[in-house]
Amino acid sequence: MKKQLQGTFQKRLKLFDATAIVAGSMIGSGIYIVSSDIARNVGAPGWLLLVWLVTGILTVIAALSYGELSSLMPHAGGQYVFLKEAYNPLIGFLYGWSAFLVIQGGTIAAVAMGFAKFTGVLFPVVSESNVWFSWHNLRFSTVHLVAIGSILLLTIINTRGIFVGKIIQNVFTSTKVIILFLFIITGLFLARNAEAIELNLQHFWSVSGKETGQLEDLAGFGMVIAFTTAMVGSLFSSDAWNNITFASDEVVHPRRNLPLSLIYGTIIVSLIYFLVNVAYLQALPLWGDAGGVTAAARGIQHATEDRIATAAMEGILGGNAAIIMAILVMISTFGCNNGIILASARVYYAMAADGLFFRKVGILNSKGVPARALVIQSIWTSLLCLSGTYSNLLDYVIFTVLLFYILTILSVFIFRKKYPEGDRSYRAVGYPLLPALYIVSVAFIMMILLIYKPIYTWPGLIIVLLGIPVYFIWRKWNQ
Repeated sequence: MKKQLQGTFQKRLKLFDATAIVAGSMIGSGIYIVSSDIARNVGAPGWLLLVWLVTGILTVIAALSYGELSSLMPHAGGQYVFLKEAYNPLIGFLYGWSAFLVIQGGTIAAVAMGFAKFTGVLFPVVSESNVWFSWHNLRFSTVHLVAIGSILLLTIINTRGIFVGKIIQNVFTSTKVIILFLFIITGLFLARNAEAIELNLQHFWSVSGKETGQLEDLAGFGMVIAFTTAMVGSLFSSDAWNNITFASDEVVHPRRNLPLSLIYGTIIVSLIYFLVNVAYLQALPLWGDAGGVTAAARGIQHATEDRIATAAMEGILGGNAAIIMAILVMISTFGCNNGIILASARVYYAMAADGLFFRKVGILNSKGVPARALVIQSIWTSLLCLSGTYSNLLDYVIFTVLLFYILTILSVFIFRKKYPEGDRSYRAVGYPLLPALYIVSVAFIMMILLIYKPIYTWPGLIIVLLGIPVYFIWRKWNQ
């Protein structure tokens, strides 16, 4: 179906703005929480750092490949457009369908729940135990109220135009990047715990010999499984870097600025994430006792409610650590969701323009933004907030994300043959070796997740497949 667009996008995103969307969409609440779960899975400081290092390398490799795609096709919808043009409209639709139901929708919901959870540190009335309504597995607590409220607020802000959205993004991204660098400096030089450092270095790669429960016998392929499943947390925390491609039509000089923003943003955040975890290991021992009285006694593995950043700062900030870190996480998650909400709506706009979503979603408002797409997105993500816990949504999202990352990076090879003379101001660094390495590595991670974390990976795959009949029904209905 031929595109019939109404309204005009405003090119207001410069290189700094685009980079802020990349970095700001990546940094949410994950970096402050998931390292505890990773530590319980891998059981040694060296493996914890390696999980974050491998995740960072894979993320940057993917960004290098996406840079070429965004330079070749700088259009609203980004990844949806790449997949549609590389394969066929069905594959593009399946991505858009999955993005709406699981990938973007699930991420927004998970980040909003993280925002609400840490709001409860400042305001105890915001608690999952403060339930207002319950019916079967559906619960509506004050945490859900705050999470949904934050989604609706950011939706309203972004209907006011891309300029307003980018200002919010720039302010929050700059703030949290600066604070994270201060956190790293504090952790490396002021929160140093000599006993923790000695213990972590003494058993840097050793899973056995420490009180790590079931991890003591891990070796060989068992360690590979533990390492791979542990990457769910780090991959989720590093996701959403590709969201800037969704808003390609609003980027100034997109063939130059899109690749650069992807590269700069992913490198900055990956470096921050790695150094934050070094800071954790400077302040706390990896191992500990769940019943320990102090943060050091509990260690990274058993930080209270997995709030490892708070535990790491307790030695310096004392009782104020929880409050200060809660404010930092609230800033991080609010800015993160602004970037994701801003960008994601452009995917549904592009689908509507192709006749693959509600037609009126393909209309821009007087401010040059897809307001209807933003509203529909807010309704669905609000419902997802009621559907499960943070960790459930995390597992649910990441498998589907990886599936489409593989397909998208494969399209680099396809477009090299399909459009050999295409207008590429940037070509993927390390092609074809690095894109191929990413595809093989991520395919292996997906295989492990399907086998060992099936509860929320198989449903994600099933949702993708359910999109096939929906695609043909939608096309028939449009005709």
